[in-house]
Amino acid sequence: MNQCIDLTPLDADQNLAARDTAHSRISWPANLTPESVTYSSDGHLIIIADELTGRRAARELKGRGLASITLLVTAHATDASTADLEETHAPAENLGEDGEDNAQLERLLEDTAFLSVHQAHRWHLTGYLGKFTLTLPHDDGEIDLAKASLGRAHFDLVLDLGTPPTLALELPPPGYSATLWGTEECRQVINDLPEQVGEFAKPRYFHIDHDICAHDSSGKTGCTRCLEVCPADALSRQSGRIESWIEIDPMRCHGAGSCTSACPTGAIQYRLPPPVDQQAYVERLLDAYRLAGGQAPVVRFAEASFLSTESPAPAGHVLDVPLEELGAAGQDHWLAALAAGAAEVRIQLTDSLPPSLRTLIDDQYRQATTLLEALGHDTRRLCLIEPGDSESRDALPSLAALSLPDRTVTPDHDTPGQDAPKAEASEHGKRARLNATLAHLAAAGQPSGERHAMPQGAPFGDVVVDNDACTLCLGCVAVCPTPALAGGRTSPELSFREADCVQCGLCEETCPEDAIRLMPGFLAAPEREARQIRKQEDAFPCIRCGKPFASASAIAAIKSKLADHPYFAGDAMARLEMCEDCRVKDVWQGLANDPESQLKI
Repeated sequence: MNQCIDLTPLDADQNLAARDTAHSRISWPANLTPESVTYSSDGHLIIIADELTGRRAARELKGRGLASITLLVTAHATDASTADLEETHAPAENLGEDGEDNAQLERLLEDTAFLSVHQAHRWHLTGYLGKFTLTLPHDDGEIDLAKASLGRAHFDLVLDLGTPPTLALELPPPGYSATLWGTEECRQVINDLPEQVGEFAKPRYFHIDHDICAHDSSGKTGCTRCLEVCPADALSRQSGRIESWIEIDPMRCHGAGSCTSACPTGAIQYRLPPPVDQQAYVERLLDAYRLAGGQAPVVRFAEASFLSTESPAPAGHVLDVPLEELGAAGQDHWLAALAAGAAEVRIQLTDSLPPSLRTLIDDQYRQATTLLEALGHDTRRLCLIEPGDSESRDALPSLAALSLPDRTVTPDHDTPGQDAPKAEASEHGKRARLNATLAHLAAAGQPSGERHAMPQGAPFGDVVVDNDACTLCLGCVAVCPTPALAGGRTSPELSFREADCVQCGLCEETCPEDAIRLMPGFLAAPEREARQIRKQEDAFPCIRCGKPFASASAIAAIKSKLADHPYFAGDAMARLEMCEDCRVKDVWQGLANDPESQLKI
């Protein structure tokens, strides 16, 4: 299954030609008319800084097309000597004068007399380009600084020169710039700020399907994976009267892709391109490469911006997948590339990768290698490439591509044959595509038949049902966001299919009898794909009409819990053993036979 290969130097030219042919035939699935969001900025800027630094920045920005500049002072300039001021606030080259005397400082005040200056020790900042709100605490309620100083609803831009910055985010919202005075970065920010006046559009990177989201059901919290990985803090939990849901702020979203890789059900989908198109592109690219005579293909996932500046170009056997953001592809795409015939999959890291995204990729990598090992494959088939490591990038694979089933591939069509992993079945969703990939890898490998421990939070595992406690109320089925849990069609039963379980925990949280426990881990055995009956019993027949309407254990549990309820005292207890229709009839018959009882309702 994992044969070693030996490519001669003569193969390199053939692989290069095959790769060029494949890329010329197969087009990246670009969305020519993506849905977009629009920012509108009039150029009203607020600077957050100590007074001396803030005035110097304002002087540099004076007359450069900004509508207004407001200064929020975090520390007033005092009556200290000029030398003390100079020691504390060393100016940057071309952004202040070394050795300023009192006269120069007075000129600074004159040059920035146009500023609206306010002081605060505490403040709260929210928003994005064109709609920043900064509020100050006050005894009579919060003060909206934009309304108080400018008479308008928002600031458009924020220049934060404070330490630490107000928004300590890996990817701050558009329009917010945090930097240190006197640095080259600060000079660049000063020059770029006037360019952020006008109207700007960007893609709406994601679509979220709340119907399959595993975050909440009936007020119980389940999966929170996406909330934990966003480097832009663009995802939030919104709460209603009964339940909560995940919301993505498209104005704050940078399209990093971490949420879509972390989402186990596919409720969050990346749009540039959609995940099914991305997977199908890799399959078609590998098909075209093989048809052109290429050998031992290595698929490398990398950001398009990185590829556009990379030098030298990679070796001919390296087939690049140009992602908008590296987080747009996770373990499901990596493993699908191996199932489609790649000898190896490499993920190209960059120096600019946000730490939270690097943590996510490391976690996805650990999950994917654990799955490969469980299914009997060499984990060297998947590797992370550090920035600048061209030797690892271009290395020939030490293993042959996995054996593939017969595939119908013709030079005149870009679509793989019917036996390919089912990327084209987009209606089946992310989990179904991943399961198809895992089944393909299992057929090509030697699964252990055992349960393997996965990294914490991995969406793989079983549920353990306490048969003595379970009443087959099927509350767990009602909240399960996938087909993992199901009820019986003709009799009371609870069945489970492990391949569909994402370990969100909603069933465990919802069960009124505390009869369900999660069992994390990946089962490398055929039983994972099979639906198994976890509890089954005969239906309880209505004592009046004989129609089965509930499980016997559910009726017993209800009678036990309501034994002391006055409404079911005496003969009324029998109503609990009636179906809904007969129970209503019995109530009305009782009222007809005893009219005075109506006064007690």
